[in-house]
Amino acid sequence: MRAIRRFTVRTVLPPELASLSELVLNLRWSWHPETLDLFAEVDPATWERVGQDPVAMLGAVEAGRLRELAADRRFLRRLADAADDLREYMTAPRWYQTISDAPKGIAYFSPEYGIASALPQYSGGLGILAGDHLKAASDLGVPILAVGLLYRHGYFTQSLSPEGWQLEHYPSLDPGGLPLSLLKGEDGEPVRVTIGLPEQRALHAQVWVAQVGRVPLLLLDSDVSENDVAARDVTDRLYGGGTDHRLMQELLLGVGGVRAIRAYCEVSGHAAPEVFHTNEGHAGFLGLERIRELTEARLSFDEALEAVRAGTVFTTHTPVPAGIDRFPAEMIGRQFGGDNAWPTVPVDRILALGAEDEPGKFNMAAMGMRLAQRVNGVSELHGAVSREMFQGLWPGFDIDEIPIGSITNGVHAPTWVGREIMELAGRELPTLVERAQGWESVNKISDADVWSIRGRLRKRLVEAARLRLRQSWINRGASPPELNWIDDALDPDVLTIGFARRVPSYKRLTLMLADADRLRSLLLDPDKPIQIVIAGKAHPADEGGKKLIQQIVKFADSEDVRHRIIFLPDYDMALGQLLVQGCDVWLNNPLRPLEACGTSGMKAALNGGLNLSIRDGWWDEWYDGTNGWSIPTADGVTDPDRRDELEATALYDLIEHEVADRFYDRTDGLPRRWLEMVRHTLTTLGPKVLAGRMLRDYVVDLYAPAARSARVLSSDTYEQAKSFASWKLRVGRAWPGVRVEHVEASGLGDTPELGASLELKATIALGELEPGDVRVQAAYGRVGLHDDLVTPTYSDLAVEADGDDGRAVFSGVVPLDRTGSFGYTVRVVPNHPLVASASELGLIAVPEEPAGMTNGTLR
Repeated sequence: MRAIRRFTVRTVLPPELASLSELVLNLRWSWHPETLDLFAEVDPATWERVGQDPVAMLGAVEAGRLRELAADRRFLRRLADAADDLREYMTAPRWYQTISDAPKGIAYFSPEYGIASALPQYSGGLGILAGDHLKAASDLGVPILAVGLLYRHGYFTQSLSPEGWQLEHYPSLDPGGLPLSLLKGEDGEPVRVTIGLPEQRALHAQVWVAQVGRVPLLLLDSDVSENDVAARDVTDRLYGGGTDHRLMQELLLGVGGVRAIRAYCEVSGHAAPEVFHTNEGHAGFLGLERIRELTEARLSFDEALEAVRAGTVFTTHTPVPAGIDRFPAEMIGRQFGGDNAWPTVPVDRILALGAEDEPGKFNMAAMGMRLAQRVNGVSELHGAVSREMFQGLWPGFDIDEIPIGSITNGVHAPTWVGREIMELAGRELPTLVERAQGWESVNKISDADVWSIRGRLRKRLVEAARLRLRQSWINRGASPPELNWIDDALDPDVLTIGFARRVPSYKRLTLMLADADRLRSLLLDPDKPIQIVIAGKAHPADEGGKKLIQQIVKFADSEDVRHRIIFLPDYDMALGQLLVQGCDVWLNNPLRPLEACGTSGMKAALNGGLNLSIRDGWWDEWYDGTNGWSIPTADGVTDPDRRDELEATALYDLIEHEVADRFYDRTDGLPRRWLEMVRHTLTTLGPKVLAGRMLRDYVVDLYAPAARSARVLSSDTYEQAKSFASWKLRVGRAWPGVRVEHVEASGLGDTPELGASLELKATIALGELEPGDVRVQAAYGRVGLHDDLVTPTYSDLAVEADGDDGRAVFSGVVPLDRTGSFGYTVRVVPNHPLVASASELGLIAVPEEPAGMTNGTLR
């Protein structure tokens, strides 16, 4: 019989062990080995049986064992030391506390978080990044308050059918069995947030708190008695259900998340956030809720919009339009109009925020960018791709001026780096981890020590992979006597390549199978064999991705190679840690430029692994020719099969002639040339790939400027927001009357020469605007084949004369600072101290004809 309800009964700890609960409920244990050692000592057998899950262990340990520990003075001393260490970690000033004028609080919204396997609320890279973001914020003392959803079935667990087809399972998660606490008000009752729905319905949610070191993570849960059946299921699965279900999830995350933050700050005394960071478009509705708050406090919509934009950061992770959430506009209209309308937030203004080129669609990324004054991609290449993809939001501006920057992702070293490496670094290189300086001291560690640790990590991966492989085969219907071959599957002395990620088509899981015979020869080479460990999940609705998994499993099932290539199902954080620590080479072969960042290779690099990758995402900017290998790309080939063939051949050649050669080239039993690359990788990439570096970049480049802007606009009861909004409306209405009427140049001469200068005068029709409302700029530089300026330089022209007829003359000097083809033009853009970039308003005026354009060759 099946139970009609499932819940977890937590153990009652003896008073002497009360600090254990404090340690368990703070997820700092997930990256703190000393605390994990303490948990293991509670009951070693139970600890292993429950998969090293502290909450599950406390629920499973016998009461008699707890009484023994309560009387064990040595254990109590260790427990007291661990609790004191955590309290000091939670309160001691850290890097962020040394910064002046930093935001008092930062709200961070994400649909998923990869903190630990014991809290399965993630599907892939977006969630893992969010988890590392919070952990690094905790280590640096950044006052982030995070918001997400609590999915009662998580994403899914994965197994394989006998035919190698992906099977999904959705185990029920009881919050009582997770490292969470329920947020309660001063009256002791659970806090509820409520969102109005059409047709007089409502969506209610309670709030669970996961303490991630110093960072509170609020997880909203719709499985409450006040909801009807459909509403209770809103937080059932991560990325599950249809369009209506997805919209409800994103409303709860964005609108409900802001309301949960307000409730948490009131109950806990936490500082109210000055900056709101939207991690991808799923949480974009948070901006609407903040506008509603301000409009109900007597601001107009436009005034509230400016105040909200100033303090909002939006990060896009999507390099393709198909990856963006889009809803039918009429669905958004029903949600925010009719009987469910917000009186102070007109539905037509909401629809305008999400408008895109295709009529009738509401684009969450477009709304996110219109609601944020600061937008970034997650690698330099992804920033460039995003500027091209979203150029239509800023018509008339060159791609380089689209206001989307980039902060390259990083990874949290204490979470992903093998303990042996961390301990060696702690002995030999104190205070190095999560620092950007001093990595050259890696060279002090001997080759023998580095190789010994690499061998231990590889052996641990092999042993764990055999256990997982055996269980997978049993789940597929094999009997134990058939599986003796698994005892020899993989070899702890063979070059080990890892490939693990989600399985959309662009990541090309099966590129390695393009020439199966060539791959087989590499796997079975008698002198330089390789072995490959593969893992990954396809989205439950992605039949194409499931077919790719089936193809790789079918090949890996072949008797002649199954000891050299394996697919391990149920890719999660625990398996990810084994792989990035134990693999010698991390393989990544996406279709360039469709990988936004791809942080798994960073984790491998910090563990002494080398990357073998297409130059996409982070690898495009940080590959230097000697810190791994770049797989050549066939970018100009339009036939996808031909492109795959060419890039697969390049991959095989690299493995055979460079990677394997270097790994097996030994002197005194050590691969000296390989270890040179490992050292170079650590010294050059170590400072860059850390999540600590990433967080510092966010704080300095985005959070602090956003906080300053938000403070300015909110000062004096939002007088600056009112003034700025009024100026924007005035400029927007008057802009059709702004024209570049005439441009004249002098000083050019018959034969322009390098070092000379050009004097420009531009007559500008300003209509109803004043000269101070605009910036008139000369744009100049190299000219392309069609008279287009290539990456021009901009120089402001000054007001020379302001007439009474709505015209003004601006002048300035253009230096002829480069030889070759040279050109110039003039443009007009809005000007205000609170505008973050020239393109922010999307308004520009240029000559109807390229007035004064000179195509000449400078000598």
